[in-house]
Amino acid sequence: MQSGEMACLFPRFSENMYLLAANLVLLLHLAFICLVAVGGLIAMRFPRFAFIHIPSAIWGFLVEAFGWYCPLTELETTFLRRAAETGYESGFLGHYLMAAIYPAGLTRQTQIFLAAALVGLNVGLYGLMLYRRTQRGARS
Repeated sequence: MQSGEMACLFPRFSENMYLLAANLVLLLHLAFICLVAVGGLIAMRFPRFAFIHIPSAIWGFLVEAFGWYCPLTELETTFLRRAAETGYESGFLGHYLMAAIYPAGLTRQTQIFLAAALVGLNVGLYGLMLYRRTQRGARS
């Protein structure tokens, strides 16, 4: 879906409403990135959380490894345009969170490294979880 097509899905609101929507999507985006990054640690304490984390981590890996464009990014951009804003000129939330989500100088090599680090971290965490589970089962 192109940006123009997505813009047609939303009725005309005030620029402030679009800016608020863009900031809310940005917060959601950051929360999802945090889920992907540290969800394995949460799953170690609450194993059923893995059912949420694993699909999220797979999506995060695919977006990073293949350079896909996340739909949340498209939604943020659409709302920012409707609010007559651009990239980093969207107020406090937009300025600071955008820089964390889209760091300056993010290269393709860096994206691939991040994807590999994500896989390595999560394979290690889930491997440790399985090891601990088998050790508990062997003691019983």
